[in-house]
Amino acid sequence: MSKLIALYRQPTDPAEFDRHYFQTHLPLIAKTPGLQKTAITRFTRTILGEEFYLMAEMTFADREALKAAMKSPEMAAAGENLNSFAAGLVTLLFGEEEQ
Repeated sequence: MSKLIALYRQPTDPAEFDRHYFQTHLPLIAKTPGLQKTAITRFTRTILGEEFYLMAEMTFADREALKAAMKSPEMAAAGENLNSFAAGLVTLLFGEEEQ
């Protein structure tokens, strides 16, 4: 399985971030072709290293499905939306789940 992972640093207004993220951004992400699952983790404590607020793991069947999704108009719309409220807060990563 291939994953697109988004790590979000602490926003200045968490309530406003959450409102936009859960009510607007995630519904846009849900329309992405080939997306099998989205899992959201809210961090409660940092033990060591940089502090993060949320993590989103978007799962695709394989690397080809992820690459195709990244080129889709649906992902482009989600990316534009992301930049409107999370610019400077997000790190995006590609990953491969190991068994």
